[in-house]
Amino acid sequence: VQLQASGGGMVQAGGSLRLSCAASGRTFSGHLMSWFRQAPGKERAFVGRINWSSGDTYYSESVKGRFTISRDNAKNTLYLQMDSLKPEDTAVYYCAAKRPSALTYDSWGQGTEVTVSS
Repeated sequence: VQLQASGGGMVQAGGSLRLSCAASGRTFSGHLMSWFRQAPGKERAFVGRINWSSGDTYYSESVKGRFTISRDNAKNTLYLQMDSLKPEDTAVYYCAAKRPSALTYDSWGQGTEVTVSS
């Protein structure tokens, strides 16, 4: 699966952005789809995930209640709706895919940059 992330940009604190992650090659069916982010000078961190088949979601505490992950089966696209953005959300955001039983993610998007100004 090839993943293409998009939708990043610059926004003021309190604003919103929606990131997209489009898949080519095959569908996400049966996969866990996750978003990660890497802030300047920090390690990559988990943001949240969705079970493509069931739609169940899980979020890190830092984004819970502000970010929403969803998917569009017809478009084979994953989304990350980010509301009430804070300067500390500034990072490069990555989408990734893996089978639930896998220990590591086998497909990664190229990253899309989000900058939140105060």
